[in-house]
Amino acid sequence: MTRYPSRQDFIIGEKASLSRQISEDDILRMAAITGDFNPVHLDEEYAAMTRFKGRIAHGVFSSGLISAVLGMHLPGPGAVYLKQSLQFLYPVRPGDELTAEVEVTAWRAEKRIITLRTRSLNQHGTDIADGEAVLLVS
Repeated sequence: MTRYPSRQDFIIGEKASLSRQISEDDILRMAAITGDFNPVHLDEEYAAMTRFKGRIAHGVFSSGLISAVLGMHLPGPGAVYLKQSLQFLYPVRPGDELTAEVEVTAWRAEKRIITLRTRSLNQHGTDIADGEAVLLVS
């Protein structure tokens, strides 16, 4: 059995991030996994006629990358979501590089509950999504 170290304390303002380029294959796999075959994600001709003027990636890429930061880096392995709010601000396009960033805003050591600001940005520094997560830390 693999052991993951458990942190005992967190500092307000502490941050972690993770980046990933969203590929064509990622979008096709996300559609297959979720069943979301919305043509705005998959059909360039259709998407060109929308307000986005081209294809956009599934919004869940932003939330998924945030989840990866939370689960693997801060607070890290063993942490479990209690709540996540997320506002989508700007579309993600195929080929964009997303960076998910989390920042500790509150730490209740006695209950082992951490609150973090969550956001994702594209390669131009444009905010894609912004929100807050509350997790139980093991």
